[in-house]
Amino acid sequence: MGHFGWGLFVANVLSSRLTAEVRSEGARRVHEYARGVAVVPPAVMERATGSGTTIAFWPDAEIFETTRCSFAVLAERFRQVAFLNRGLRISLTDERPAGEARVVAFRFPDGVRDFVAALDAETGVGLHPEPIGFERDDPRMAGTMEVALLWKGGQEERMRSFANSRATPEGGTHVDGFRDGVAAAVTAVARELGLLTAADPDLRADGIGVGLTAVVSVKLDRPEYLGATHGLLGDTDVRVCVGEAVREYLGNWFEERPERAAEVVDRIVRGVRAVSG
Repeated sequence: MGHFGWGLFVANVLSSRLTAEVRSEGARRVHEYARGVAVVPPAVMERATGSGTTIAFWPDAEIFETTRCSFAVLAERFRQVAFLNRGLRISLTDERPAGEARVVAFRFPDGVRDFVAALDAETGVGLHPEPIGFERDDPRMAGTMEVALLWKGGQEERMRSFANSRATPEGGTHVDGFRDGVAAAVTAVARELGLLTAADPDLRADGIGVGLTAVVSVKLDRPEYLGATHGLLGDTDVRVCVGEAVREYLGNWFEERPERAAEVVDRIVRGVRAVSG
């Protein structure tokens, strides 16, 4: 199953039956497995045009308590994947209901900025500023980063992080780098505005989340995780790269919008002092 990757390898092992139909180089090939074991060698079935792969699998009832898939859970995961892969269209069809099938489709041209806007809308507070963000390649970490954020009133922080489109609920070096970059950019503006004096320490990276909604997504050639669940990213180069990029982007954004910068930074500094005081 190495041809298809680890994700499909796991699905194959947990399925009573799995078939993979592959169309490439003018041919259609079918791979069929039963509980992870090939039923017959892959065979060329017929000539075909185009390219692509179709996977069909049946969860193993001897492993799972229920083999009934949740439409809501799948729809939410597909929506998340569409957010994290800008411009990708994903559709989901549920043919189980009698009468008319349920169909949803997702496509987000602004990627993680659309994700941040959706997270912000969930608060139900009302209209907020448009999210800001950027995408950047960095060969030092052998990958790309995509970051989006916005500030609004209130104290709550809403942070989501991902590595290779997979959630990292425990955070990791990409989140640490993001916080480093935001803290550095906000500290610089706070000193320029006199909100921090020479005697005041720099703002701490863990104290800049006042009213912040953000998504940090990295895609790496060789991701390194800490722990068995892959919930914590451990690549040390990622922290430096993301931190530098965020500081540069926010520094330029603040410089171009001095009134907005003063409003945001003042709120953050007051929030930090309220918590620490």
